[in-house]
Amino acid sequence: MNQPRQTASYLSKRLAEAGLRPVSKYGQNFLIDLNLVDLIANSAELRKTDVVLEVGTGVGSLTSRLSDAAGAVLSIEIDMNLHQLASEELAGRPNVKLLQGDALRNKNSLRDDLKGLVVDAMRRIGQDARFLLVANLPYNVATPIISNLLHQTPPPDAMVVTIQKELAERIVASPGTKDYGALSIWIQSLCHAEIVRILGPKVFWPRPKVDSAVIRLDLDHQKRDAIADLDYFHQTVRALFFHRRKFLRSNVISAMKNRLDKSQVDEVLQSLGHGETARAEELSVEQIQQLVEALRIAEGNVG
Repeated sequence: MNQPRQTASYLSKRLAEAGLRPVSKYGQNFLIDLNLVDLIANSAELRKTDVVLEVGTGVGSLTSRLSDAAGAVLSIEIDMNLHQLASEELAGRPNVKLLQGDALRNKNSLRDDLKGLVVDAMRRIGQDARFLLVANLPYNVATPIISNLLHQTPPPDAMVVTIQKELAERIVASPGTKDYGALSIWIQSLCHAEIVRILGPKVFWPRPKVDSAVIRLDLDHQKRDAIADLDYFHQTVRALFFHRRKFLRSNVISAMKNRLDKSQVDEVLQSLGHGETARAEELSVEQIQQLVEALRIAEGNVG
């Protein structure tokens, strides 16, 4: 089966033949180290009962490897010209469905048809089907893609993605560090997260100005099910970190404006043992979870 050779010389020649060049606004930095393309595919530990979503088809180098290992691949490419090139490269692969367009409807939601396409593919495979995201994600959409997929039902059982190193460090950050924040808590509340490999700029064409990382996120269904209201949790966590330098009490009062008064906020904080000088970034993921749930219950009691 054809395997697109995604080297710098191949890509520059292939794009030049089509009168194309990489488009910076789409975050087109192609991974040209073939061993690292294989690393991404292998790190996903795919099986024939897997449905894989890839965001950013490129010319189909990673797509072909996913097709070899998975049951079904849905790959979406925003660039119409690259979509056409990938369609030529991946012809004859019946388990690959190529989509052209933006994976996002807006920054807070995915395009409308993605969920249905994933569910249909999983239904065809049967009860053993898993859903995974495996992709070399464009930097500018990495956060909304990952975050929105965790909101979706079904969410991916695992994600193996190449993202900006700085973003990967925020995802795996520990309490009390500069990188720890709302994104760390949101993802760690739902997943086990680990950085697989740090990648320097030279393994991409064109070279980005920053380092990248391959990260793996494994969904913990029990953790996800333990959160009573995902939307409430996500929005409240983001509000708690909106003003990082403020004390926790000030952030909670601001987040709960017109929903809980100051005395009710103080009652919640005191019940959890958080003093006046506590800050959100000092609390563990579990402590943030307890706080958000206590606020949700207190707000419900008021209502």
